[in-house]
Amino acid sequence: MARVPLLQLNQISLTFGGDPVFDDLSLVVQPGDRVALVGRNGSGKSTLMKVIAGLVEPDRGEVVPGPGVSVGYMEQDPDLSGFATLGEFAAHGLDPSEMYLVERAGEGLKFDPARPVETASGGERRRAALARLMARSPDLMLLDEPTNHLDIEAIAWLEDELKQSRKGYIIISHDRAFLRALTRATLWVDRGAVRRQEKGFAAFEEWRDAVWDEEDMQRHKLNRKIKAEARWAVEGISARRKRNQGRVRALQDLRAERAAQIKRQGTAAMALEAGPKSGRKVIEVEGISKAFGDKTILRPFSLTVQRGDRIALVGPNGVGKTTLLNMLIGREMPDTGTVRLGTNLELALFDQARAQLDPDMSLWDSLTGDPEMRVSGKADQVMVRGQPKHVVGYLKEFLFDEGQARAPVRSLSGGEKARLLLARIMARPSNLLVLDEPTNDLDVETLDLLQELLGTYDGTVLLVSHDRDFLDRVAATTIAMEGDGRATIYAGGWSDYLSQRQDAAPAPVAQRSKGQTPTDKPKPAPKSGLSFTEKHRLEALPAEMERLEAEIAKLEELLSDPELFTAAPVKFQKATEALVARHEKLSAAEEEWLMLEEKAAS
Repeated sequence: MARVPLLQLNQISLTFGGDPVFDDLSLVVQPGDRVALVGRNGSGKSTLMKVIAGLVEPDRGEVVPGPGVSVGYMEQDPDLSGFATLGEFAAHGLDPSEMYLVERAGEGLKFDPARPVETASGGERRRAALARLMARSPDLMLLDEPTNHLDIEAIAWLEDELKQSRKGYIIISHDRAFLRALTRATLWVDRGAVRRQEKGFAAFEEWRDAVWDEEDMQRHKLNRKIKAEARWAVEGISARRKRNQGRVRALQDLRAERAAQIKRQGTAAMALEAGPKSGRKVIEVEGISKAFGDKTILRPFSLTVQRGDRIALVGPNGVGKTTLLNMLIGREMPDTGTVRLGTNLELALFDQARAQLDPDMSLWDSLTGDPEMRVSGKADQVMVRGQPKHVVGYLKEFLFDEGQARAPVRSLSGGEKARLLLARIMARPSNLLVLDEPTNDLDVETLDLLQELLGTYDGTVLLVSHDRDFLDRVAATTIAMEGDGRATIYAGGWSDYLSQRQDAAPAPVAQRSKGQTPTDKPKPAPKSGLSFTEKHRLEALPAEMERLEAEIAKLEELLSDPELFTAAPVKFQKATEALVARHEKLSAAEEEWLMLEEKAAS
């Protein structure tokens, strides 16, 4: 018996003043679908989500929900006007007896239902909107960047809830790990077209690259055909003018076909230039601590940051990661202990709140108004890594068009604001890069480029992020802040931290039964399969091994250059050390995977 679809889109067309966002789009969402909705920033993902939710009316076509099907949409900027508290907003439309659902979601997502709306931050408002959607549990959930402003614990809670749900859902997210864990199909929005593949996000990048390779091949064949026909037109048309007008028209048609093709959006022309070398010791802290009133943020903590380190700070929201980061770079004083900064430091800061951007300034003024980017006597130029560039030309390198140059910063999307801030900090050399939640709102392609740049950056990186995949790709050391002022240093990225924390966890103390003496050893409980953490680790390891193999291949390709050792000995040494480290990590990951597979099988 055929299933009744949750929702159908029939020949949808939508235009906002220029090229169509979608044209003749048809789509079916089935019960239980778990779909990743992906595409470049500005490609129309959120617009498509709003069309599905019925919030945007298409120019042509229809949206047909299944009989009795409820659709819920979690938007990026929820409207809470008319509600006194976050809990009142989240519980709207629910029976009073169902308030416990909001409280449960509030606990998992870490928001206070009693918080007044007027004092709530943007992140708290988004978490309330997400709690509202989870409490209502509609037949089809539309989740637009649900992990933004969630810490890793809340992301894990949401991931587990969605895994257990039998509802259908469509997710827009920059969080690769989240999408890989949850999705079974992928919708790809690309230049007005929407493609579907019945595989989850884990297979997306391979599929995308295959589509683009085929597209490049077809474009190459078309160019060759046009070239051949154009040569014929020049050399042979005069003798056969009357008989071959059809062939001339065919050449015109080929040229029109090529002109009508929409070029792929390139990646931002981002570049990181390390300034003069800092001292070998970049930061040295001894016994620093911090408290705000009765709340202990950090107990006495010591750390030495060496030149070239990649250090990530992880932990729940509000635990003090940004406070520790600011103490490390001297922007905030500790209550006790000492902070010594190394010599010759050139700091570049990407702040979580994007506070360096004035929402009322234009993009043009945001660049030319920066004293470190200003070119004396040239109002239309900025200094980019020692070279003057036209403002519009530099903005185009970060995927802004000329029409946006005079637009206010407040008109930008979250991803565009992140790119503008990256344009500012990448314009000047640095040797200490501080990134506080850099991945929010960036699309997959821009994240890939940022990770690649960080991999070859000669300076030191301090990073705060809740993006597990990004942490695994970038961090070589992880500082875990888990509450009560404790900060513990682990080697490696997020997955390494999980593994080491699990290994270091003390065995649970069994409750003594009546008559048991203190010297009696409780019998170990029989093991039954994999723990939740082990299951998660087993699922994550194949992707991690694939990533390490790709990094090894890149490093081997770099080291195959016979001139590298002579031309750049420092780079050669770093690449050699990185290659050895990657091989060690790959070997350890393979052993761990085999062990977990054997344990699962037994």
